[in-house]
Amino acid sequence: MIECKTVFDRENDSYLLITVGWDDAKRIHGCLVHLDIIDGKIWVQRDDTEDGVTYELEAAGVPKDKIVLGFHPRDVRQHTGYAVI
Repeated sequence: MIECKTVFDRENDSYLLITVGWDDAKRIHGCLVHLDIIDGKIWVQRDDTEDGVTYELEAAGVPKDKIVLGFHPRDVRQHTGYAVI
């Protein structure tokens, strides 16, 4: 059985969604989503969801200039339409 778990570190503003469990004889343990809040911006450090957590943030009203796609190199971020830093 595989389950999703949330990991919240409110003191350091770091939030994860992980998968843990077994798929037959194979161990599953991985990070689906990792978000950090740094200097008032949401840094998407990892997003392995099907639809994308970034779109969910936008739909919830978070402006693009408050979202940093941290999984992209700095020189690529300027072309994403989201915050650079």
